[in-house]
Order: sequence, then structure tokens, then C-alpha cells
Amino acid sequence: MEVFSSSNSPFSIVNYRLVGGGVIHLECSKNRRGLGVPDMIILHYTAGTSAESSAKFLVRPDVKASAHVVIGRDGQVIQLVPFNIEAWHAGKSSYRGRNELNHYSIGIELDNLGQLRLEGGKFVAECSREVPVKEVYTEDSGEVPTYWHDYTDVQMRVLNEVCSVLVDTYPIGDIVGHSDVTPRKVDPGPALRVAEWIQYY
Repeated sequence: MEVFSSSNSPFSIVNYRLVGGGVIHLECSKNRRGLGVPDMIILHYTAGTSAESSAKFLVRPDVKASAHVVIGRDGQVIQLVPFNIEAWHAGKSSYRGRNELNHYSIGIELDNLGQLRLEGGKFVAECSREVPVKEVYTEDSGEVPTYWHDYTDVQMRVLNEVCSVLVDTYPIGDIVGHSDVTPRKVDPGPALRVAEWIQYY
């Protein structure tokens, strides 16, 4: 039995699965191809209504997407695919001269509604859910401000803890957003502030 742990994380990795911290494990039987030794982490947002609903959607056999881990807004961690099996999270992707990044990476989905639209003074997600003003992050560096569902402090703390044990276990050289590896996507969005957060590593 292989066991890896980090002094900065309440989580450990046992037989390619996270343990500790109340991790929930779901079975994603559609993913069977071996991953080898992952050397990057790709971060996503779910754009779903909850971590549980997103996780259950991603393990469905008829859905052509999956991820290794989903992290809820309350810090709940759900693992769908073990770290030695390839998950389908990056799609057509490239980074630093490599393509098809599912072959090399761990995919982490963060429970978040993504980009929001302002309608009649209300912030509304793509799924039509209204987001309270206190949960809205405004990106105003461009000509027109854009609005995004913000991440929670506990979610960011747990993301740090999960990434910490992954970095200690695997030769992780890059932690990037989905938008860094394909122009088709905007997740995890500016609310994550990846450039600022990544300095932790």
C-alpha cells in the first residue's frame, strides 16, 4: 500500500485516492486508461448548482467529461477518479508544447457558478440561479466590467491543502486554469486570481 501525506495538509493519498478530511468517493467506471505520473494540475469551475450534483453528473456513463476531484463551497471534497487513471477534464488542450493534457494532468473542479450576467440589478448565472451581491467578484480591468461567482475562503483553503499533498506526492510542475490550456474556456475565471494564489507553491 502506497501512502503519501503532507505536513501542510489534513489529507493523505492512499492507493491513488485522497483520504482524511471527510473525503467522499464516487465510482467513475467510464475512466479506465492509466495516467502514469501526473506532472500538472488543471483547475476548473463546475458551473453547476452544487458540488454533489456536479460530481454525480460527471460520473454518469453518458457524459463525456469527468474530473479527479470536486471541491465544494463548504470545503467538501469528492473524489471521482483515482490519480493513476486519466480523467476527461481538459479536452483539446495544449501547454508549453504539449497537447492532449488529460494524459499528464490531475483535474480539480471547484463548485462555482462561473460568469454572471447583470439583469435588472440582479446577478444571474447561466443556470438561471441568482447570486447574492456578497458572492459576486467584479473584474474591471477591461473596457467593460464582468461579473463572476466568487470562491469561498474555506474552498480556497481546502484547494491549497489538496494541492499541497498532490505537490508532495507527484512531480507537479504547473498548476494552471482551464483557460490557460485552451481558448475555448474561461474557467476557473478571474475570481480565483490564479497568478496571486499560485505563489503559494
